[in-house]
Amino acid sequence: MLNDTVMDLIRGMLWVSLLLSGPVLLTALAVGLVIGLVQAVTSIQEQTLTFVPKIIAMALVLALLGGWMLRYLVSYTTELFSNLPAYGAL
Repeated sequence: MLNDTVMDLIRGMLWVSLLLSGPVLLTALAVGLVIGLVQAVTSIQEQTLTFVPKIIAMALVLALLGGWMLRYLVSYTTELFSNLPAYGAL
């Protein structure tokens, strides 16, 4: 296999990983930031307070975007497997 092909496969894999995990991670970051600001303003320093809102927000994002994420991942995997003979021939 050529180095360019390997690098393209790795680049594609990293891009898909970033694209699929991004919405969930950004949601957790945003909710954590908002809860952290509320804790700082109210002087409540309870560490477990951010857990439940983060879980609820991430579950909501997964419920809303889960279908798109699954379709994108299936499309990527199908493309990868259909091109597998071409990769092996290099």
